[in-house]
Amino acid sequence: MDYNLEYQKKTVTAEDAVKIVKSGDLVHYGEFVMNSHVLDAALAARKDELYNVQVRAVCCPYVPQIVQKDPDRKHFIFNDWHFSGASRKSHDHDLCNYISLTYHEGPSFFERGYVKPDVAMIKVGPMDKSGFCNLGTSNSISMAMCEASKIVIAEVNEAVPQCLGGARESIHISQIDYIVHGDNRPLIQLPETPVSDVDRKIAQIVMNEIHDRACLQLGIGAMPNIVGDLIAKSDLKDLGIHTEMLVDSFVDMYNNGNITGKYKSVDKGKIVYTFAMGTKKLYDFLDSNPVCASYPVSYTNDPFRIAQNDNVIAINNAVEIDLYGQVCSESSGVRQISGTGGQFDFIFGAYRSVGGKGLICLKSANEIDGKIVSRITPILPPGAAVTVPRSITNYVVTEYGIAMLKGKTTWQRAEELINIAHPAVRDELVKMAEIQKIWVRSSKIPA
Repeated sequence: MDYNLEYQKKTVTAEDAVKIVKSGDLVHYGEFVMNSHVLDAALAARKDELYNVQVRAVCCPYVPQIVQKDPDRKHFIFNDWHFSGASRKSHDHDLCNYISLTYHEGPSFFERGYVKPDVAMIKVGPMDKSGFCNLGTSNSISMAMCEASKIVIAEVNEAVPQCLGGARESIHISQIDYIVHGDNRPLIQLPETPVSDVDRKIAQIVMNEIHDRACLQLGIGAMPNIVGDLIAKSDLKDLGIHTEMLVDSFVDMYNNGNITGKYKSVDKGKIVYTFAMGTKKLYDFLDSNPVCASYPVSYTNDPFRIAQNDNVIAINNAVEIDLYGQVCSESSGVRQISGTGGQFDFIFGAYRSVGGKGLICLKSANEIDGKIVSRITPILPPGAAVTVPRSITNYVVTEYGIAMLKGKTTWQRAEELINIAHPAVRDELVKMAEIQKIWVRSSKIPA
């Protein structure tokens, strides 16, 4: 096959490519920073011709043009599998809906026919001599989505790093129906997340749980990034990486010599991930780097795959946790903030790992209008999503310490959590635990 000839035959303008979309179609965008703003703009320009086009994305980092140009949602209905800050703002204005997802199951939704896209719109790197275009920083569900779609449109962007596998990190020209050349705009870079003194205190406690030869997963947010920064300034040795998201701090750890991966049981020596978001430093590090291995999320986030490595330390954030140990990491009441993502996958998988620990980290309280509002609550508020069930929660960390909940009664769990709550709310939490009949006074314990 002459791949260059096939490439040329399939090359069209963005405007011509999106003509394939019909009213009522399901259109699936790319993931994270691999969303195509070029194809989004071309589709949005057809607004007046189309009605009820369902559009899905995974953590779209910007408000799409289809949303901005259709505030009444008559033409495009936008949905996101995991909210970014942009999707959250759209949701607040009733312009985006959330799709519930336990991340490792994502590809199976397409493979089982639960989700049947009519058109996939993705961003890829330039075609290589073998006819493959690299999927760049987002492996995740991309190939499963493309294989399930009737039509695949790919924007080729020369700024996309060549992210090596792993597996299923590239798509062949024979699997693409239309090629579009964009403006080669650099990938979106994440802004630096503000770090508080509380984040630093929590990170220091987490550091006490990390030892030489541990296998790390870091979630998104300021606190996990601080942990990465502290590791990069430490003398920890022979760390392995099996994570969902790859961020800049992994580059620092690798360059400092903390990461070798030589004691991993699976993918020995490799930094395993399913998507990456960060700055140019991270994207440059990934480009054609054989130490990094990109895999579909059904591989990276499979709890049983995670558990094959020993000493897995999974570090994740939460919004709040109740006295039963139920963790909400994705909503504030009914307001969707992010998504389930892979938090459940890694907390469950880390516990199954020999020597593993799943850490849920959160600031003990917020100060609102001069009042201390605890993030350790008697019960989760109405509408709050349970991201990690109480039966799965292992360790919880605040700036006041660490609580281990496995194997403990309701009152023991409550006591552990109250001990790491903000001091100003501990007495009130004790009272509520008594009212909820999950607290045992010492005077009630038989001699």
